[in-house]
Amino acid sequence: MKYKLKVKLLNKDALLPLQANKGDAGLDLYSNEEKVIMPGEAELISTGISIELPEGTEAQVRPRSGLALKHSVTVLNSPGTIDEGYRGEIKVILINHGKDEFKVEKHVRIAQMVIAPVPKVELVQVEELSGSARGEGGFGSSGLK
Repeated sequence: MKYKLKVKLLNKDALLPLQANKGDAGLDLYSNEEKVIMPGEAELISTGISIELPEGTEAQVRPRSGLALKHSVTVLNSPGTIDEGYRGEIKVILINHGKDEFKVEKHVRIAQMVIAPVPKVELVQVEELSGSARGEGGFGSSGLK
């Protein structure tokens, strides 16, 4: 399936999202500003773009593995969801879990955006749910091994 994603550059310095390699799931998102993220702190980082998603899709904003491994910087609300009807600037909440400050430089890849289909859901209120092997077990109920 192929989707058409419309992207608007909000200023002359903004960069289009980029699919680094053919077949990659995500499109790299670039910072459109410079900020310092102190250890244990989070910052909202501008990308300088807005998008128009195809009908029946969402955009998921996910961390970049290199930032997480090398700098302990990740997307705080991962995955962040961009709804189909949103037309504002795409911004990314980054958090620094490291011990050193992290400088976000302009045009650095800060996250990746994955376009995904969203099924239409019909809610049905019921008095009882069907049983299952798992039942209400959760939060580690299946153990570690």
